Amino acid sequence: MYRVRVRSVPPVVLALRRFPNPRLTGIGAGLFAALTMFVLACVDRLLFDSSELVYGLLFLPVSALTALWVRPADLVTAPISVPIAFAVGVFPISGGSEGLGGQIMGLVTALAVHAGWLYGGTLIAGLIASVRKVRQMRARRRYVLAQGRGGAPAPERAPRSAAASAAAAAAAKPVRAGAGGAGAAGAVTRRPQRP
Repeated sequence: MYRVRVRSVPPVVLALRRFPNPRLTGIGAGLFAALTMFVLACVDRLLFDSSELVYGLLFLPVSALTALWVRPADLVTAPISVPIAFAVGVFPISGGSEGLGGQIMGLVTALAVHAGWLYGGTLIAGLIASVRKVRQMRARRRYVLAQGRGGAPAPERAPRSAAASAAAAAAAKPVRAGAGGAGAAGAVTRRPQRP
């Protein structure tokens, strides 16, 4: 007799399953990341005096959440929208001087100085999106195989001539015992056996 093995789910997994699991479109994921990073940069400016370390550390989980929450059809947008969100969020903590030119120079300088955080968050988003895409492709392949559509394609058949088709159809017809004709002369009839 076989015993059914029930695997217990770790409490960490149960806790993570309670979190919201939205499915954002590509634009929605980009807006989520940009607005979140802008708000976090404003909080960083107020509470931590524009700390680059705090902003970079907060950027990494936002990148991961963006890649986790984007819907499967828009997975390619996650690694694209995350650097844009970083640039939008770094504006309040860039510390540029007065005027438009000073603000732009401060933004470019902050992007250059924080390039490590930018690359790290983009790499996290790209890895998560790639893993999700591979899992989606494997699930689709398993579904197709389960439906019986997978495997090697059927071999192509050579077209039959009209005479060959008629001969095959005549051979497939059942022949009655005692029926005359050239086709039935050599045919042996068999009774179906009962189980």
